[in-house]
Formats: sequence, C-alpha cells, structure tokens
Amino acid sequence: MDLGLTGKKALICAASKGLGRACAVSLAKEGVDITIVARTPEPLEQTAEEIRKATGVKVNAVAADITTEVGRAQALAASGNLDILINNAGGPPPGDFRDWSRDDWIKALDANMLSAIFLIKETVDGMIERKFGRIVNITSGAVKAPIDILGLSNGARSGLTGFIAGISRKTVKNNVTINNLLPGPFDTDRLNATLQAASKASGKPFEEVRDLRMNSNPAGRFGKPEEFGDACAYLCSVQAGYITGQNLLLDGGAYPGTF
Repeated sequence: MDLGLTGKKALICAASKGLGRACAVSLAKEGVDITIVARTPEPLEQTAEEIRKATGVKVNAVAADITTEVGRAQALAASGNLDILINNAGGPPPGDFRDWSRDDWIKALDANMLSAIFLIKETVDGMIERKFGRIVNITSGAVKAPIDILGLSNGARSGLTGFIAGISRKTVKNNVTINNLLPGPFDTDRLNATLQAASKASGKPFEEVRDLRMNSNPAGRFGKPEEFGDACAYLCSVQAGYITGQNLLLDGGAYPGTF
C-alpha cells in the first residue's frame, strides 16, 4: 500500500533506538524526510546514517533534550514545516509514590505530558493551515491497565491522553489527526534492561525471566519494533485521515478487557 507520504517532513522524538527508531525507519521507507532527536549524539548519528543509507531520504540528527524548552526549539528549528510529529520520551523510574517528591512529579510531567503538548502547540496551527497533519504520541499500555510501581508514568501519560481526547476533535476537520500508540512489551533495549534487573533481584537466570515474561503474553512473544513502526506509519498515512483521538494498544493481547 502506498501511504501517500513521499516528500512529507517528520520530527521523531527519542529516535536513536527502540520504538522511536522503529517509527523513524518506517516513515523513511515511505519517503518521508525526517528529523530525529535524542540526547546522546553518538548513537543518534549512527541511527541517522543507517537510515540514510537504507532509504535515501534526508535525515537531520539533533542531539537535544526534548523535555526542555531549549531542546524543543533546536528540534523544531531543524525540522522546517512539519507534516508529521511523533512525540516520545523515556518513562520515569518505578517506585513507591510515598517516596516521590514534587520535583519527581514535575520531571515526569515535563517528559511524558508537557513536552508533547508544547510540541503540538508549536506545530499544529501550521498543519491546520496546510490542511495536512499527523501527530502520534507514543505513550504506554499502562494507560489502559495501570502498573502500580509506575505511578509517575501512569499519571503523566494519562494526563496527555485526556488532553489529546479533547484537542483531536478540534483539528480533524482540517485533516490534522492526533492519536496515541500504546506499546506493551516490545523487544527493545529498555525491556531487556528491565528483565536484567528482575533477573538480578530474583536470582533467576536472565533467559528464564525473559522466557517467563514472553510465555505469559497471549501472543507467546514480545512485539517486534518494526511492527510498532509500521503501525505508526499507517496512522500517519493519507488513508488514516478518519482516525483521530484514538488509543491503539499494541500488546499481543495482554490487556484482557473488551474496551
């Protein structure tokens, strides 16, 4: 299927690895010129060069912290008039809410709620004026099924979800859609780091912990990053102009609910 995205411009946040990288790769394969952002220059530039060689599209790499005003300004300055915005940021650490200070909460809100809102604020009116825009926020399956030790993430990401539910109904008449992608367990460095920590805490071998987690999923496996990236690309397509304000859960069937 031709997604109708050749020549469009996209900004993908936290894109040097993991699910952000997968989204960047899938969009580049569709002929989208991309700007990718991450904090660490070396892996970011390596990813940029790999995508350039594989797809031939223009790739800008901006080493910046997207959760800060300065970082967002750097990313937007390198992007030009955006057609596509992929909001993404690493999640806050797990823990007990009794231990979290106000600063912990503000940091989580800046990363997983406010940075996305401010980037939307800076780009959505241009998209409306040009009568095309696709905004996708990478949140978490925990928005549907909260995880008790991830209270910072539950709160911040749910706040973003509520905000999107309102604004996405205001923009769609101008062919600007805003949706959320909710990942469950995907085979990424972040997941493996979590499993390594669980292995160390339990004293069980890493492979045993990994296999147990995989087998507990109805799909019997972890998601492939490219599956996530392609889902993102579809939501950005011309064909997806009638989809807005939705929360697409990609978790291999882990969430047991009907709705």
